[in-house]
Amino acid sequence: MKNLGPLLYGSYFNLLALISKKKVAEKAFNLFCTIRKGKVLPQQVDYLNSAKHERLEIAEHSVQTYQWSGSKATILLIHGWESNTYRWRNLISKLIADDFNVIAFDAPAHGYSTGAQLYVPLYAEVLQNLIERYRPQSLVGHSVGGMTIIYNEHKRRNDCIKKIVTVASPSEFHELMEHYQKLLRFNNRVMGALDSYIYNRFGFHIRDFSTSEYVKSNGATGLLFHDRFDKITPYHASEKVHANWKGSQFISTEGLGHSLHQDEVNEQIVGFLES
Repeated sequence: MKNLGPLLYGSYFNLLALISKKKVAEKAFNLFCTIRKGKVLPQQVDYLNSAKHERLEIAEHSVQTYQWSGSKATILLIHGWESNTYRWRNLISKLIADDFNVIAFDAPAHGYSTGAQLYVPLYAEVLQNLIERYRPQSLVGHSVGGMTIIYNEHKRRNDCIKKIVTVASPSEFHELMEHYQKLLRFNNRVMGALDSYIYNRFGFHIRDFSTSEYVKSNGATGLLFHDRFDKITPYHASEKVHANWKGSQFISTEGLGHSLHQDEVNEQIVGFLES
């Protein structure tokens, strides 16, 4: 039964594509972007509530921000897919100990923020609003959060951003969509409709979206982490980004998984931000 759902969706999309490419594209995109977990869990409440900061209205969403005040540079944290600010707790404790000013937020449809969907252009719009409001010197992003940072800096290039850290981040949008196609087993007619829909809505084709290309114009200093055995995002993604990002460092790990929240990783992040 667990495997039946995706196959039913795929079959439905294949049939609908024969009737209306526009409708199938909308439905396939909406399903892809729908968030199923990442809201605040009972064990996360006290920690998050203790640091609640402003609640901002951005892109028709109510976005919850958090702050841990410090006298040093401002660091903005961007979490990944179906997660929330709580995922940063280990890193935050180290940043607080070094007196950094830490800002974090829950993406739309995550944590305490409103919404049901998330996609990178929306995430980037929220991120840009927070960059303009808090003027951070450094950005740290996990998974899709890191992908969003690179996309946003490619589009806007914020002069205040001097350092960027990405942790286990994907790079090629077409790889995500090909995985989606393989999971649901929909045909290339559906994928073509999706590509047209994305281009008409966001101005890029699926294969145009590549953070390994975007970083060629990135002037910030970068630090990338990826585990060789990451089962969520491919290791070669960070390899490709690093190869094209002048001034970046790439730290490869083995056996630390996708989350990469271990002390050894967080200590290297803090060291990079301090340097």
